[in-house]
Amino acid sequence: MTERDTPGGEHPGHAEEVVESFTAWLRADTFTCLGARAALQRGELVTGVYGTLGDREDLHRLRTDLLRFVTGPLAGPGRFHTFAAIFTRSDPADEEVFEELLWQQLNALHRADRADHPWAREVSPDPRDPRFGISVGGHPFFVIGLHRRASRISRRFAHPVLVFNSHRQFAELKRTGVYRGMQTKIRGKEVALQGDVNPMLAEHGEISEARQYSGRAVPPHWTCPFDRHG
Repeated sequence: MTERDTPGGEHPGHAEEVVESFTAWLRADTFTCLGARAALQRGELVTGVYGTLGDREDLHRLRTDLLRFVTGPLAGPGRFHTFAAIFTRSDPADEEVFEELLWQQLNALHRADRADHPWAREVSPDPRDPRFGISVGGHPFFVIGLHRRASRISRRFAHPVLVFNSHRQFAELKRTGVYRGMQTKIRGKEVALQGDVNPMLAEHGEISEARQYSGRAVPPHWTCPFDRHG
C-alpha cells in the first residue's frame, strides 16, 4: 500500500482529493511530526477516507481497513508504517467535542475488535496505566487526533483525522537510536512554530498516553473515557 491507497467508503474522486490535501498538509511547515513525513516519503503511509466519527458503517470499514493494515504493511518491512483515518463529514465545534468523538470511536472500535483479538501484549487496556495503548487486531497503537480547531498548530487539519502509529515500530526506532534524535528535532520544530512544547507530551511508561490522543491540554484531574469493559 502507498499514500494513494484510499480504503473506506467515500466516492473515489472525493477521497483522492482529500488524500492529496492531507499529504500536502503533511509536507507543509506547520506540520512537525517527522515520523509521519517519513512515512509519506517512503510510501509507508496508508490513508482511509470515511464519513462520520462514530458512525456504524464507517466503524465497520475502519476496522476492516485497520485489520488489513496490521496483516499487510505492518507485517512486512518498513520503519514508519502509519494509518491515517480521515472523516470528512464530521466537524467538531471545539476541542472538547472532538475529544469526546475520538474516545467514542476508539471505544466502539474496541467493542468490535475484542471478540476476535486479544489485547496487544505490549500495552495495557487500562487508560490509567502508564503502559496504556490502543489495540486493534492484536497490534498496539498510539493514536494522534487532528482537527481544524486544535489548539496545537501542528494538529490543525481541515477534517478530523485519527492517526494510528505502531508501538512496535516505536520500540524498534528506540532500539536503534533513531527515536531520540527525531524526538529532539520534533520538539524543536514545535517550539519554533508555537513557542512551546506540547505540555501533554510524555514518554510511554511514565504516564498514560491517553492524555496525548486528542491534542487538548487536559487538566490534572482529567479521567479518560475509554472503557475496556463497555
